Amino acid sequence: MLKGKISLSLLIGPAIPIPVPKVIIDALASIEVTSASGEEASGFQLVFNFSSKSPLNLLLLLLGQTGPFIRTIIVVTVNGTPNVLMDGMIIHHQLTPNVKTGESTFTISGSDLTSVMGYIDFSGVPYPCMPAEVRVLLILAKYALFGIIPLVIPSLFLDVPIITEKIPTQQGKDLDYIRQLAHDNGYVFYLEPGPAIGTSVAYWGPEIKVGIPQSALNINMDALTNIETLNFSFDGASKVMPIMYIQIAEAHVTIPVPIPDFNPLQPPLGLIPPIPVQFNQLKDTAKLNPTEALAKGIAEASRSSDAITGSGSLNVVRYGHILKARGLVGVRGVGQAFDGLYFVKKVTHKIQRGTYTQDFTLTRNGLVSTLPQIPV
Repeated sequence: MLKGKISLSLLIGPAIPIPVPKVIIDALASIEVTSASGEEASGFQLVFNFSSKSPLNLLLLLLGQTGPFIRTIIVVTVNGTPNVLMDGMIIHHQLTPNVKTGESTFTISGSDLTSVMGYIDFSGVPYPCMPAEVRVLLILAKYALFGIIPLVIPSLFLDVPIITEKIPTQQGKDLDYIRQLAHDNGYVFYLEPGPAIGTSVAYWGPEIKVGIPQSALNINMDALTNIETLNFSFDGASKVMPIMYIQIAEAHVTIPVPIPDFNPLQPPLGLIPPIPVQFNQLKDTAKLNPTEALAKGIAEASRSSDAITGSGSLNVVRYGHILKARGLVGVRGVGQAFDGLYFVKKVTHKIQRGTYTQDFTLTRNGLVSTLPQIPV
């Protein structure tokens, strides 16, 4: 589908997808894949153009017979390196015939494999003496047949419920419950497709903002410029400092404790962070034990730490790589205030015949780079 050093592979089928025939690839007009960190689910959209006599009608028949259990894997190879962009399920398809030309537009939309975790309500399942991370591991074990490999990071403040005081029970469907446990601990939950085709890593843990940066995004650097658009916004008023309350039962005293947004796995990427102008009082933490209250306070602080948001687009051929979400990337050529490392919050891949572009969203906690030199 794409010329040059970029090639596309598409696998579709129930349970175990198989490579689609050439006639389906020829009918493929565009692909859009979104990968995001946080609570936003990743998804994809495939658009086909074909006539009423095309063999692609067999795909329509297959979708109608098997319902929501059609699995789709999208793999893009750039400079010899395969990248699994999506491993998910088709959840919606739409046919739009053109009465004048006799051709039809067939649009397939889907989500990553988290969609299979949202079918059955398991409310009431007990988890005695199990901290949050053990509960998550037990829930994810049910989905091993989809190639989902759990990567669960223990909570910063381990809280093992005492069976004589409390027995945790699941509330809602698996996906909702896992996300709620992540939210309560200041963690994120998402599926990362790959690295092998047919497998995905289910990550439950802190949003890690350390590691080796990806190739830098350059602007205003003549021949070294490798992005098409880029803009930044700074919202200093968004900074919130949570105040949790800890109750000392013996003395019948409630103590307010301010929580800074300090996290060893999220070191500051900006040298000058905004000053908190809002204070969120977490009065419900007084009912929790100190460990639960502290975890909730740190979770609330981490959610409002990013004051800078950047958005832009790039051409993959010119950039030379695929920009991946949930990692670091350097930005050069914008100016002293906004140059430096950023966390890639969201990436949208847009593939058409002969072109491959990406829209991206970057975040950072403050102005001015913490590094004297930005990695290329």
